[in-house]
Amino acid sequence: MGTCAVCGNSYDKTFVIRMAGIETEFDSFECAIHKLAPRCGHCACAIVGHGIGSDEKVYCCASCARMSGVNGAKDRLP
Repeated sequence: MGTCAVCGNSYDKTFVIRMAGIETEFDSFECAIHKLAPRCGHCACAIVGHGIGSDEKVYCCASCARMSGVNGAKDRLP
């Protein structure tokens, strides 16, 4: 039985993610995302996809990047 580092749930199917040499145990991807996903530099939502990087910040979308002053930011379109 493992214990989730985020919600404290004891569960027989926990998993461990190693990030930057630190191992953390989770009971769901939801908890892993909550703890490990980078946050948008504008709206602070968890970035689950690629996001848009500019300098040292990352944004969830081009709209948030533009609202933060990133010139020329656009989402990839087919």
